[in-house]
Amino acid sequence: MDKNLFTQAMIKFFAGLLGVAALIFLPAWTLDYWQGWLLLGILFVPMFVAGLVMMARSPELLRKRLNAKEQEGEQRRVIALSGIMFLAAFVVAGLNHRFEWIVMPTWAIWVAAAVFLCAYLIYAEVLRENAYLSRTIEVQEEQEVIDTGLYGIVRHPMYSATVLLFLAMPLVLGSPISFLIMLAYIPIIVMRIRNEEEVLSRGLKGYWEYCERVKYRLIPFIW
Repeated sequence: MDKNLFTQAMIKFFAGLLGVAALIFLPAWTLDYWQGWLLLGILFVPMFVAGLVMMARSPELLRKRLNAKEQEGEQRRVIALSGIMFLAAFVVAGLNHRFEWIVMPTWAIWVAAAVFLCAYLIYAEVLRENAYLSRTIEVQEEQEVIDTGLYGIVRHPMYSATVLLFLAMPLVLGSPISFLIMLAYIPIIVMRIRNEEEVLSRGLKGYWEYCERVKYRLIPFIW
């Protein structure tokens, strides 16, 4: 086991866990917020398990997933906008719980949690199919075009999964207002995809031909 990689992964995991917990519970001003605990559970328990699996079977993929230093200026703007969106959505969700602006029915929250977990399974399958999935936009050494499985349906199945994940997240927290904020992710991810395809078309052999074969980027028959 790579001890340095394990340490880096654990630090980022617990920093993320504590950061999200703070964004949820501080605005709510209470720990008596079961929707917040539900989200932490369905978000971080599978993440922890997936990290252990990658550590054991594909440490290089884990190393790529931990690297978030973007070189492309367009992608740095995307990350900044995403950070603002998440900050606003979590804070508003906590305030919504605190002041009871809108109270969602319990069944709707559990449906959102089921959608979230299904999206997580799609995300895991994408990680299994594509060993080149770094968090940054780049063309890696000896990288090849992946065109099987979910990549034969849409060109960016990981982003398809994240759309479901991020739109389900505020509903798990019981906050329709935060859901409206998270809709900003759609134009943000469109911006990221357009820039990513420009980079890959320039540097990855066969990517343009792949785009000709697989017409849809994010949602089959729509875009």
